[in-house]
Amino acid sequence: MSVTRRLTQRAITLTVSLIAIVVLTAVILSLTGYDEKVYKAIIDGEKRVYQQQLQRMGVSAEEITRRVREYEKTLISLYGLDQPPVVRAFMNVRNIMFLNLGYAQSADTCSVAGLPFPCRVSDAIMAVIPRSILLVTLAEFVCVVIVLQIGPLLAYKRGGILDKTVISYAAIFNAIPLWWLAMLFILIFAYTLGLAPSTSRPIVAAINSLNIVEIVKYMWLPLLVSVVGLLGGWLYSVRAMVLRVSAEDFVVTAKAKGLSDADVARKHVLRASMPPVITSIVLALSTSIFGGYMITEAVFDWPGMGTLFRVAITNSDSPTVLGLVFMSSLAYVVARFILEILYMILDPRVRI
Repeated sequence: MSVTRRLTQRAITLTVSLIAIVVLTAVILSLTGYDEKVYKAIIDGEKRVYQQQLQRMGVSAEEITRRVREYEKTLISLYGLDQPPVVRAFMNVRNIMFLNLGYAQSADTCSVAGLPFPCRVSDAIMAVIPRSILLVTLAEFVCVVIVLQIGPLLAYKRGGILDKTVISYAAIFNAIPLWWLAMLFILIFAYTLGLAPSTSRPIVAAINSLNIVEIVKYMWLPLLVSVVGLLGGWLYSVRAMVLRVSAEDFVVTAKAKGLSDADVARKHVLRASMPPVITSIVLALSTSIFGGYMITEAVFDWPGMGTLFRVAITNSDSPTVLGLVFMSSLAYVVARFILEILYMILDPRVRI
């Protein structure tokens, strides 16, 4: 099978998967009546505002009633409430697929993004993405750099001090929830030692003004907690991949030829381990941008993607929820397509 044909098949499969995810989410929101309740609340609010405007203009009571009734009909048609739930669901899908994400329906959602209400969902997402990259993506990246330095060495140090240290570290920090670790670090570094602020919400102003000193001030503790908490899982999974490869015949042959441990680790073990390692790295980095840490961000009061997800869900902000689900799925699909290309570069057998 040619490379072009294989990549085309993968692109079609991933695109269908993306559409299926958006359709499923939209159907669930519509058939459960979730979006109908939200739209009715929105219409009631807009009717009140319109009625108050007419009263301030001195319009008669009878004329106000007539205009408000017509305005209500227009809004019902605009939001699709005169359509069956399934039709309304596919109206939402069409808007999402053409990146017409609409407006956030909650002032709290816009507040997380640091924007005045009402705000566009796309603007809210774009405002929050840099904060998620600063915390989640950067933490994953630091873990990757550390793991790629230590991982190959584990192939030769099995049962040694380094191996036992990695196993113990991974066991301890995999057992501790990240949000609980965050609370402990805030207690120690913020309230006891006074070395860090207890909330990270002011980082919005620091990022907008590109004040590097203030950005570092508010992000170093959440970043430290994220690296400490995530590193255990990374080390353990890469250790398992490296140990499996180090037992292969070609590695034993390389050792028998008298190559140094460093050369065997770098040229043979690490290269053969790259496909699964690259998979973990690309998926982790892609999901970190639009995923966020929902609970941990709440502990730090970090206004990132996880906080935007949580606030949108708790405020029944269906346009924002749909927009976030679409962007998360899109990031995953793009990451999977990049992986298909990388597989063909790293392992020629995949092209067959």
